[in-house]
Amino acid sequence: MKRCQLDKIGSVTARLGLDRHAILGEDIPARAGAVVAARVLTAKNRYNTLEDVHGRMVSVFPGDVIAGALGHRDALYGYSGHVPDEVRVGDELFLLNLGGVIGAGAQPAAGIGPPFRLEVLGSVLEFPYLARRVGRPACIQRVALPAAPLPAELPPVVALVGTCMDSGKTTAASVLVADWTRRGRRVAAGKLTGVALRRDVLHMQDCGADPVADFTDFGVVTTSEQNALAAAHSLMGHLAESRPDRIVLELGDGLLGTYGVSALLGDPALSSSLTSVVLCAQDPVGALGAVDLLEKRYGLRPALISGRVTDTPVGVRFCEETLGIPAWNALGGGGERAARLLDAAVQVTEVGS
Repeated sequence: MKRCQLDKIGSVTARLGLDRHAILGEDIPARAGAVVAARVLTAKNRYNTLEDVHGRMVSVFPGDVIAGALGHRDALYGYSGHVPDEVRVGDELFLLNLGGVIGAGAQPAAGIGPPFRLEVLGSVLEFPYLARRVGRPACIQRVALPAAPLPAELPPVVALVGTCMDSGKTTAASVLVADWTRRGRRVAAGKLTGVALRRDVLHMQDCGADPVADFTDFGVVTTSEQNALAAAHSLMGHLAESRPDRIVLELGDGLLGTYGVSALLGDPALSSSLTSVVLCAQDPVGALGAVDLLEKRYGLRPALISGRVTDTPVGVRFCEETLGIPAWNALGGGGERAARLLDAAVQVTEVGS
């Protein structure tokens, strides 16, 4: 064991409440969720921040010692990498995302440059036994919220799905949350799929959602076809405990990604619990393909289309005239038309409004 001061602590470890004055061990479990300390070896002038446990984006510099968790990532616009088969002190790994996910074999998307290279210093130890200096490697699964079944009764649930990452899901979700909370509705919000990063649910929280949660709260670093469904059921049960008037759910990544969106939409219990689906698309081709996929594979027709496809009148006309679905630009929409489109998105008759 050796002592170490952590300069930056990634948000993926937030529930552990790590102390900056850490004690490290040489036994490093090579599995998703294992918490490691690593020294930053390289400098970057873009994609050069880390989301800390408070949700702040803090700059990362060569020589910084950071804490993160092992995990994998399959990013369309970021870094892809995997959990290494084994990890030893002195190994070189990579920072795969802004939330502090660390992995091997990093491959960058074009134009973003190489990821931060990291020298592994050891596993961050916890000391759970009173009066005994016996440490064990920390892992995020230990502090996960308890698993729970999907509730039989839920308030209206709106799911935002996209053609890919960065298609406008979080923006649309946040504006929906803000609109409902301004009108006196209590809204809970969560993110069901993706790679550990609190930023999206914090945006929704800033717009009035309470409570918020994401899959990391249930011990998942990166969702997949294998683990997304159980985490989603538990998350929805957790949000429902607060008895909100609405639940807004973002499904990170795209309909055809590897993060488990298809497992969620293909689950009869979860799919039938959705009051409505909002599709966020990059362009007309994506909107057309996504509508076709949702209808034929999952029996779901979007109540509303948002995202970058609605940034211009051309895209709006395509959605409304060709696809026959209302289009709503979350950045520029407002007034009576926006209110009507919001009501269409939840497909709920408001009593007394």
